[in-house]
Amino acid sequence: MHTPDGIVPGSLVLVRHGETEWSRSGQHTGVTDLPLLPDGERAATRLAAALAEYSFVRVLVSPLQRARRTAQLAGLSDVEIDPRLVEWDYGAYEGLTTPEIRERLGHAWEVFNDPIEPGETPGESLSEVAQRAQSVLDDVVPELARGDVAVFGHGHALRILAAVYLGVDPAFGAQLVLDAGSISALTHHRATRCIGAWNLTPGNALPA
Repeated sequence: MHTPDGIVPGSLVLVRHGETEWSRSGQHTGVTDLPLLPDGERAATRLAAALAEYSFVRVLVSPLQRARRTAQLAGLSDVEIDPRLVEWDYGAYEGLTTPEIRERLGHAWEVFNDPIEPGETPGESLSEVAQRAQSVLDDVVPELARGDVAVFGHGHALRILAAVYLGVDPAFGAQLVLDAGSISALTHHRATRCIGAWNLTPGNALPA
């Protein structure tokens, strides 16, 4: 998919992995390496037709199995595993839903606004996730001069990556809904970075 003016011909395509048990239940899934549910595998398979419309010069994939399996089922085999694409490390809040965290803390905690406490893992701040995203973008944005680049990853981390790409506060990711098994495209209008498409799924704008 190319921009009309051709100044920057490629799109940066973000693919969130298919549904897992915890993405279905709303539990924060950072470093826990869960497999796709059967529904998640079917959704990943249905992404193949839409992704075939792109000419990928590079495909980066999170090392977690839910992202790797999504890329595989979507028909992409020539991929690079990139540890920078792992999901936000939620520390002590891993495996908990937002209501459970709020009950534990006694106030209206929200992941994009409030601190992450260390647990079995150290946890990450929003700015630390944004720094990882910037590192990825520093690598792949120059590749858009040659064609499209795909990134297979996770809900919160990809929302933050999109905000960093657009040059806005990483907390803007809170306003970007990103469903499991969805495709989004970041592109340019002339020299301005833009959202070309967002949160497309087989149940929402993509063929079922």
